[in-house]
Amino acid sequence: MVSRISIIIPAYNEESSIGLVLDALPKEQIHEIIVVDNGSTDATARVATEHGARVVKEPRKGYGSACLKGMAELDSPEIVVFVDGDFSDYPEEIVSLVEPIERDEQDFVLGSRMILPESRAALLPQARYGNRLAVFLIKLFFRHTFTDLGPFRAIRYSSLLAIGMQDTNFGWTVEMQIKAVKNGLRIQEVPVKYRERVGVSKITGTVSGTFKAGTKIIYTIFKYLLT
Repeated sequence: MVSRISIIIPAYNEESSIGLVLDALPKEQIHEIIVVDNGSTDATARVATEHGARVVKEPRKGYGSACLKGMAELDSPEIVVFVDGDFSDYPEEIVSLVEPIERDEQDFVLGSRMILPESRAALLPQARYGNRLAVFLIKLFFRHTFTDLGPFRAIRYSSLLAIGMQDTNFGWTVEMQIKAVKNGLRIQEVPVKYRERVGVSKITGTVSGTFKAGTKIIYTIFKYLLT
């Protein structure tokens, strides 16, 4: 079965990595590639265009804002894949993410960086510890076991619309996972490779970014526990 697969790549100042990400994608299997330029001050948009992506701009800062903008630009896909623009993931692995959905076995497939030891080791310590706390709370409150909040993920388009994503920043990934559980989606994790990103992380690479992201993730978990 050949599906219409759309890729959404949120990007902020990723001119040194976005071309690498786009070149590594298996383009023959992809319907469209949307890079959302989230207010970059470098040549991210130009490089992305040169490497075959459709670039849309989202001036409102925030990872979730960029993802929501990408969703608004989609051209009737069957499967949507989210991947970061920093080349920490291996974009060619989208094949293993979309296969369970194409076989109609799953609705949501998460690429977990915490299963393979070499991938886990590439995560910054604060990211590893934050992941463990977040997935522990999800298991405690929502009775579903995840190993990661990894941004590399594939979801059936109809399911993505049904869960009604809203978060505009750091709570995006955990919101999707909690809503997938609460809406009864068929969920699977697959191990993915991971490497140190190109450049410095805007979130876990800074003390303030780590604190803001961690606080928002915990807030989001309790928000959906109470609603």
